Amino acid sequence: MKISTKGRYALRLMIDLAQHDAGGYIPLRDISRRQGISAKYLEQIVVQLSRAGFVKSTRGVQGGYQLAKQPAEYTVGDILRITEGSLAPVACLECEPVECVRAAECATLDFWRGLFETVNQYVDATTLEDLVKRSSAPDYSI
Repeated sequence: MKISTKGRYALRLMIDLAQHDAGGYIPLRDISRRQGISAKYLEQIVVQLSRAGFVKSTRGVQGGYQLAKQPAEYTVGDILRITEGSLAPVACLECEPVECVRAAECATLDFWRGLFETVNQYVDATTLEDLVKRSSAPDYSI
């Protein structure tokens, strides 16, 4: 499984919104500049996040974006599923019940199911707030 740039950038965008939340809307060009990501690409991502109700937007001079909920209310899994779709490592696990004609005799199905469950548990146990805290941890190196 490989997370695309869209998924990685969606996480960075959401982290940026959480880190710079001062109660107002944040212009996309500011996020673009801080993150080194093209504003055009961020526009595509923010549309998906907005449709899913993850961000709110307003137009005009004071326009921009802000989180719709508190950072602790978003999991990494939720954010990735918006941009990536299913996180299943193999196509046969994208539907339940498994529709593969070989499912009954497949020697690897349980392995793939275990990997899928492990990935989902990990991404669903990590919140946006966790990522923000990790990124702002003090550096004690000399």
